[in-house]
Amino acid sequence: MEGLQAAPEFWNDQEEATRVLRKVQSLKQWLVPLDEAAEKAEESQLMAEMMREEGEDDAGGELGSGVAALEHAIEKLDAQFLLSGEDDERGAVLEIHPGAGGTESQDWAQMLYRMYSRHVERNDWKSKTLDLQAGDEAGIKTAVIEIDTAFAYGHLKSESGVHRLVRISPFDSQSRRHTSFASVFVYPLVNDDVEVEVDPQDLRIDTYRASGAGGQHVNKTDSAIRITHEPSGIVVQCQNERSQLRNRESAMTMLRAKLYKKVMDERQRERDVIEAEKMENAWGSQIRSYVLQPYTKVKDHRTDHESGNTTAILDGDIEQFTEAYLRWMGARRKTS
Repeated sequence: MEGLQAAPEFWNDQEEATRVLRKVQSLKQWLVPLDEAAEKAEESQLMAEMMREEGEDDAGGELGSGVAALEHAIEKLDAQFLLSGEDDERGAVLEIHPGAGGTESQDWAQMLYRMYSRHVERNDWKSKTLDLQAGDEAGIKTAVIEIDTAFAYGHLKSESGVHRLVRISPFDSQSRRHTSFASVFVYPLVNDDVEVEVDPQDLRIDTYRASGAGGQHVNKTDSAIRITHEPSGIVVQCQNERSQLRNRESAMTMLRAKLYKKVMDERQRERDVIEAEKMENAWGSQIRSYVLQPYTKVKDHRTDHESGNTTAILDGDIEQFTEAYLRWMGARRKTS
């Protein structure tokens, strides 16, 4: 990046500069875990040599911790090598919708929105919320997050499907146990390097008055945008920005991502891979369960990976599940 800052003419062509920066970001996704593993290996080797030369038995515990850190770094690098799908290096658009059940499911959808937002923050990924609509009493009706970071789609594609929550409901005066569902959809973020043909004549664009949080502004102007792509039936909407133009741009980003994903799904369906995944991800066939009562456990029903630390997971620590999915998919590809 220092070289780019030293060459001001680099920024004269904004499109080319953006393309190069995305490529640099993509390469960093490989180099960072590789450098981390190499650093941990060097530290462990130096500690082992010190123990051998100086006979410091007390350093055994420190060496053990170093080896454990090295193993973790290698696991992260191994998961990175599994990101070999056609769109894995792209950014992502993540969409959350509550299932049937009103307030219960809307509150669960908001918990998932927080989980993914925290996950994005933990990884220092560049993101913005394209759409967020509050529920009638609590929670949310929908949320759409754009994550413009290399390999975000590869890391998050495992989250597409139905997520199930079991807990003592905070909305039940009798404190009974409830089960709630919410669906998550993850699409590749389509940038200018991919041509997605959208005929303006195929679009129906409606404006309406935004609702929810945002102060008095949301009730004064018809700034919210809804776009319907009539040939496919895909509908997207955005009301988060104050200007109608910005909302339209965000809605078009969502539409391009969905249309691109539709094309990719049709191509994959010919190889009967994505179709099998859709059967597993169908509504009522959850991919992951989050149980808070009568015990605490999160379990992925595809990989069988599970954890009892529900608090950390709901706070965004989901790498163990996304990496377990990548290894599971890698094993499936080897046997298919």
